[in-house]
Amino acid sequence: MNNKRLDSLDAFRGFDMMWIMGAASIITAICAFTPAGADSWLARQMEHVEWNGLAFMDLVFPTFLFIAGISFPFSLASQKAKGFSARKIHLRIFKRAFMLILLGLIYNKAAFNCDFSNFRFCSVLGRIGLAWMFAALIFVHFGRKVRIGISAFLLVGYYLLLRFCPVPGAPAGADPFSPEWNIVGYLDRILVPGSLYNGNFDPEGLVGLIPATVTAMLGIFTGEFVKESKISGGRQTLTMMIASMILLLAGIAWNVFFPINKNLWTSSFVCIAAACGLFGFALFYYIIDVKGFRKWAFPLKVIGLNSITIYLAMEFINFRFTTEKLLLGTTNLMPTKTGELVLVTGIFLLRWALLYFLYKKKIFLKV
Repeated sequence: MNNKRLDSLDAFRGFDMMWIMGAASIITAICAFTPAGADSWLARQMEHVEWNGLAFMDLVFPTFLFIAGISFPFSLASQKAKGFSARKIHLRIFKRAFMLILLGLIYNKAAFNCDFSNFRFCSVLGRIGLAWMFAALIFVHFGRKVRIGISAFLLVGYYLLLRFCPVPGAPAGADPFSPEWNIVGYLDRILVPGSLYNGNFDPEGLVGLIPATVTAMLGIFTGEFVKESKISGGRQTLTMMIASMILLLAGIAWNVFFPINKNLWTSSFVCIAAACGLFGFALFYYIIDVKGFRKWAFPLKVIGLNSITIYLAMEFINFRFTTEKLLLGTTNLMPTKTGELVLVTGIFLLRWALLYFLYKKKIFLKV
């Protein structure tokens, strides 16, 4: 039984957050030098797909939630080892969810605005907090077989909800998975107070918590497997990679009936995102925790240990302005494409430097 902290988990979280932190902007700036420019395949991977389909950046959010799930079996075992009561464990689950929801409101600046009618209560951090909370409660209260059954029920039930519950007033033949006529947006317009992200639909709405909970649950299954399995690390890695291929095939097959869509967080998207998250984690786990190659991952670990800190900091600190000042305006003397590449690289390094400072001072935002 493996109870120690996984270095690979911090590094993989850092790798995931790295793209939001500025790596995507660096790739886009590099692509500007190619003939296709912003229209190149690689540059398009650094942007979100508008509706149906999938790009690399669409995987960042669900992977973060998947990672949050992986860590919970280890966290729960640590709490039990310290003698925490069931009541205290539940309170810690609820507290973490509440803190993430609160930080999400702060990120949306809702906490600083008294115009409640225009609040956007939904947020990325709020969805992570709630989906993780529901998955954690399921893990605490049910055995493995029941948890598998609940996960399957939620994914299938979500598909049936969208496919066979039309929006009132929808015209005959309306696409139930379209931006205008999906039941998820309709229910969120009724259930969610304040404003939605684009007026009539919110990609982090309440109904989407149904499949998002399964994303967190699949992460918990992964963490439980690594923690409880008695087979070697190499065989664990192989098993996880095989499982990721099965999830990938399931997602591709389901896409025929239920399009891959991050905004709707469709069941096919859950399978594809979990497949990619599981494969990525297995690779990091094998290299770092099984083979012991850790030094190369230190820059990623610095990010991973304060991922929420930098996510919030990017909303409130103008890193671009500071970087321009530090570079003394030299980017303005360069060709446009070169100047932008130097600038976005500087922004990324400045953000990392802040995290490194916090790391050296042992300052971590733990939620």
